Amino acid sequence: MSIWNDKVKRILKSELVKRGITTEELTNLLNEIGNSETKSSIDSKISRGTFSASFFMQCLYVIGCNKIEIEEYRSSYAVLDPQVLMVAEPGDEYNTTKDGK
Repeated sequence: MSIWNDKVKRILKSELVKRGITTEELTNLLNEIGNSETKSSIDSKISRGTFSASFFMQCLYVIGCNKIEIEEYRSSYAVLDPQVLMVAEPGDEYNTTKDGK
């Protein structure tokens, strides 16, 4: 399993645990907004950690999660290039230096 799949799976699972929501309850909440998945398909997706960003956002929305702290999860994996985590806003430029130069 990719370390990124593992991280996103752990983020979703931890948000469910924080709110005391089971996957059966998550299934019902997702069905209320038109997602017609079964409990077993949702369990499989979460177990594998391979789901779309839209599924992830739907889950967060229906459980009432308005904010996640990415920093909490960042420290538990190694990133070889710190610029990988940097994203520029459209029209913004990031100037980076190597070796303090």
